[in-house]
Amino acid sequence: SVLCSAILSSYLLGERLNLLGKLGCMLSLLGSTVMVIHAPEDEEVTTLDEMTSKLKEPGFLTYAGILLALCFLLIFYLAPRYGQSNILIYLTICSVIGAFSVSSVKGLGIAIKGFFAGRPVLQHPLTWILVITLVASITTQINYLNKSLDIFNTSLVFPIYYVLFTTIVITTSIILFKEWVTMTVVDIIGTVCGFLTIILGVFLLHAFKDMDVSLGNLPQVLQSGQQAPVTRDDKNVLIEVDNSSIAPEDKPKVFMIYT
Repeated sequence: SVLCSAILSSYLLGERLNLLGKLGCMLSLLGSTVMVIHAPEDEEVTTLDEMTSKLKEPGFLTYAGILLALCFLLIFYLAPRYGQSNILIYLTICSVIGAFSVSSVKGLGIAIKGFFAGRPVLQHPLTWILVITLVASITTQINYLNKSLDIFNTSLVFPIYYVLFTTIVITTSIILFKEWVTMTVVDIIGTVCGFLTIILGVFLLHAFKDMDVSLGNLPQVLQSGQQAPVTRDDKNVLIEVDNSSIAPEDKPKVFMIYT
């Protein structure tokens, strides 16, 4: 998804993804892969009653409460003020809500298996709670993801969203199923290294997105020691004024009128 969106946005939408951005995408995918490899296996949950007991545990309830509070803070306070200028606001909302959508899908998967096994899952209240949670979370995710795509570069939105979503989902799974209990020292080190790799990839992707760096002009940039040209292609940048083109006060000004 990350690589395809970066390539297609470059060819179809005319959005630029420089060399550092491509390296950032690769590092993000590498870090996520390392995290998934070292993440422990899910604890086996086969019935809705077991899933209910997991959801009622104090640790997960506290974690879910923190996520909800963060989500409300982002939606009602930060998004109206900074959502148009900060790419992380809308994508963090989508990622935080994603924790609830993935947990709901996990529970509904258990319910579907129980339905075909002849269990009375439709009479269980957790089934309908999970359905309502899934519909609400997916609707919210689509809404804010579309807002982010309308404002910011597509090649930036999908990698950052992928990284945030993957990190929060893995954290939710660890807390919900207590996977950290079975993690070895090697798995802990691998997970931390994968997370740091993700941070480095997102930094390269976002911090240098306006620099015109490619394999073609890289030797000239390294030899000259000068900063690469800056290109602005974000959708929220409507016009940019070059200060060097402003005529000094001591020079005559020429006005041209076209009819």
